Amino acid sequence: MNRTGPAARVFIIDDDAGIRDALSLMLETEGFSVVAFDSANAFLAAVTPDDIGCAIIDIQMPGMDGLQLQQAMMEREFSLPIIFLTGHGDIPKSVRAIKAGALDFLTKPITQKKLLASVDDALQVACLRHTQLERRHEIEGRVRTLTNRERQIMSLILAGHTSKDSARLLGISHRTVEIHRSRLMEKMGVANALDLARVAHECGLAVNAGDAEASGSF
Repeated sequence: MNRTGPAARVFIIDDDAGIRDALSLMLETEGFSVVAFDSANAFLAAVTPDDIGCAIIDIQMPGMDGLQLQQAMMEREFSLPIIFLTGHGDIPKSVRAIKAGALDFLTKPITQKKLLASVDDALQVACLRHTQLERRHEIEGRVRTLTNRERQIMSLILAGHTSKDSARLLGISHRTVEIHRSRLMEKMGVANALDLARVAHECGLAVNAGDAEASGSF
């Protein structure tokens, strides 16, 4: 049985064939699904931000090194947790890697117990990130169903305005605001302004009250 689930994989990026083979065997024996690459460019050509799992990356590689690959993954919005595994690690590199979001920084030789524990932790993080991303996409899909007026009123609600305030700011009747408010709440799958604020926070939506009043932007 695949202990990571059918979709999650462990990606190994290391230019040393011996290391790739040893890590792959160690992880596959424990039930992990593994894909290995001999360079950062090969990894970036084959893996997308939608892939689920974690990446074990060597620091010292010809061409694009591990830290540069980490930066490239950030720029492409990869959500894969990163474990750095290297025989050339030092304190400055480890600090830089962790500050940039790496989950762990391990040095060779690594024990099987330590590696498996790190990979297990990384895949738990990956699962959480995937769930959060799916939720964000769901909320964004709901937002796209709103009319311009509903988005405008939602922005005003999130900025703390009451229905009466919104009616005055938009130059429409209180009754009309209530109708739009009811419809947008239904579309967003929420019951009140607090729930709407929570959902907006989950999606990372930012509200500028001034813009909302002027143009209905969200």
